[in-house]
Amino acid sequence: MKNIFRPIVPVIILSLILAACSSIPKPPAISPIILTDGLGRKVTLDSPAQKIVSLAPSNTEILFAIKAGAQVIGRDEFSDYPSEAKKLPSVGGSMGNYDMEKIASLKPDLVLASSLNTPEQVQTLEQLGLIVFYLANPVDINGMYTNLQIAGKLTGHDQDSSALVESLKTRMDVVTARLINVTEKPLVYYELDATDAARPWTPGPNTLLTQMIRLAGGRSIGDSLSSDYAQISLETLLTQNPDIILLGDAAYGTTAEQVASRAGWGDLKAVKDNQIFSFDDNLVSRPGPRLLEGLEALAKILHPEIFK
Repeated sequence: MKNIFRPIVPVIILSLILAACSSIPKPPAISPIILTDGLGRKVTLDSPAQKIVSLAPSNTEILFAIKAGAQVIGRDEFSDYPSEAKKLPSVGGSMGNYDMEKIASLKPDLVLASSLNTPEQVQTLEQLGLIVFYLANPVDINGMYTNLQIAGKLTGHDQDSSALVESLKTRMDVVTARLINVTEKPLVYYELDATDAARPWTPGPNTLLTQMIRLAGGRSIGDSLSSDYAQISLETLLTQNPDIILLGDAAYGTTAEQVASRAGWGDLKAVKDNQIFSFDDNLVSRPGPRLLEGLEALAKILHPEIFK
């Protein structure tokens, strides 16, 4: 009788093991990430990108800000913030020229492009077998928040990007609240390039930079222009007569003393009142999370009586 039940025992044990295994919850299946990029293309990732090449300083700053910096394996040559980014291999970018072969050799699972890149460059990268997401430059602050959240989805840092957006919105609310009763809004001339001092370059009405000046409680001379980036004549500048001059070209050596010594510029109110300030253009020209730092810096210059 003993031997009759012996073959049944292993079957019973196996059944118990299978039953136990079936009761263990299975990990949820990873759904592919499908997002539409700035060129209207549907881009699919099987899972969050772990090896990313960034082709713009703003993209690089976004990736590090949402705690995805360790996933970045290559960057354009102008990506210099944060300092860790400068240690990464450069894939070019000067004069819009990128080393496509080097990008491919890094074997990224995602190339994060931007409005600095042409559709043709995106196509070339795709022909090399790479997945490319084109993160278009935002037209306003809310668009920047959206880009942070998109980057979070692409990299598996949804929670980090959401937390960052909330903190940036809080900082924005602080600036807005302090400026709510401001009635005197200084007229600002923001200088991009004055290689030709008689016709310097400045941002126009529909640029993010001009919007930042408005948000900081000022008015921009750029509002009177017809294009986004244009040269303004000295005659127009004298007619407008700005209260404040911001030197976005300070990084290239332009100083307040040089501005004051330019022919005809001494008649400007901002020059007479010594209201010429160097400004870190990266804070307002790179559409990433440091835009809020730029807004705070602008507000302190335009309204020092409020932001002490």
